[in-house]
Amino acid sequence: MKKELKVVPIKDGTVIDHITGGQALNVLRILGINAKTDAVVSVVMNVRSEKMGRKDIVKVEDRELKPEEVDKIALIAPNATINIIRNFEVVEKHKVYLPEVIEGIMRCSNPNCISNSEREPVIPKFMTISVDPPRFRCFYCERIIEDVSGYI
Repeated sequence: MKKELKVVPIKDGTVIDHITGGQALNVLRILGINAKTDAVVSVVMNVRSEKMGRKDIVKVEDRELKPEEVDKIALIAPNATINIIRNFEVVEKHKVYLPEVIEGIMRCSNPNCISNSEREPVIPKFMTISVDPPRFRCFYCERIIEDVSGYI
């Protein structure tokens, strides 16, 4: 007898699918969701995926993501899709994308970079040099960042 575990559909909210395997907790951090949150959240990690090998899924009830949140998610999950759910139906579906230039979303990992100086009014700026896996180069010091999870 085959058993199957199903995640309950949500009436209204957002489903973030095709998250890079193991990144769901970073997505929750980007969204400001922690143990003190009142939101109903479903997290599925390391699910088998034909396209990706393994993927994560995050469902957040009664919340539609802001564009800046979607931009941050794209940094750690460049293949993610955002599904807006209303009355149990998908009303919008779109893929995230990494722009060529990223400004003001993450900070440089180089502590000596001018963008990290409190005395300089410089907005952090990065060039996307690879989408999958995501890799970025600081516009100012040229430091390469591969794992942005600690710099968002």
